[in-house]
Order: sequence, then C-alpha cells, then structure tokens
Amino acid sequence: MEPTYDWIPIQVTATAYNSVPGQTSHEHPTITAWGDSIKPGMKWIAVSRDLIRKGLKHNTMVKIDTFEGVYLVKDKMHPRWRNRIDIYMGEDIKKAKEWGRRKIQIQYAVKKKDSINKNDQ
Repeated sequence: MEPTYDWIPIQVTATAYNSVPGQTSHEHPTITAWGDSIKPGMKWIAVSRDLIRKGLKHNTMVKIDTFEGVYLVKDKMHPRWRNRIDIYMGEDIKKAKEWGRRKIQIQYAVKKKDSINKNDQ
C-alpha cells in the first residue's frame, strides 16, 4: 500500500539560488549540504534549519504556491536564516535575481500514520 500524506501549509520567505561558487561552495558548487549532487532542472529547495526541526527534513516533498510540481528538500541554509526556503534555479542567475525575496505559502508532506485512521476515531 502506498503511503499517504497530510500536506501542512506554512508561510515562509522564499529566495532563489544557483549552483555557482559565489552562492554555494567554492570547492563544490554542485554538492548540497546533505551531499546530494545538484544540476539544472532539478526541483529542489534549501530550507532554514528551524524549518528542518518543524518537519522539512531531507527529501521532504514540498508544493510551492507559485510553481508547478513537487519540490524536494535537498539542501540546508546557513544557520542565520529563519523561516526561509531557497528555491534552486540552476545556473540562471538572472532568473534567481528576478525572483528576489517574497513571502509565499508552501505545503510540505508528512506521512500519515499507517495504524491510525482518523475516520475511525
């Protein structure tokens, strides 16, 4: 049986980033903080560490209100950021700058408990 998910809404500040040395690691600009290899076209985001504690852990599925599809949490941001996501935009620096910084609604997936059916309570 496929797992089912509850989608938890949360408002965050969203910025965008690229896999270039000035924005990520100078030594390994295509390796995320969790060690995943990133390349243009992937629907990935980085999250602030406070959001990790709220449940947006590595590989969590996320829906972003202004984008198609489902994104995966694959990177984490510098500890100074709070309640923030960084949307991966490949190597398109112009697109990332045009996105800027804005408050948006996201939803993240939390696996429903297999043994508890809320309708049976």
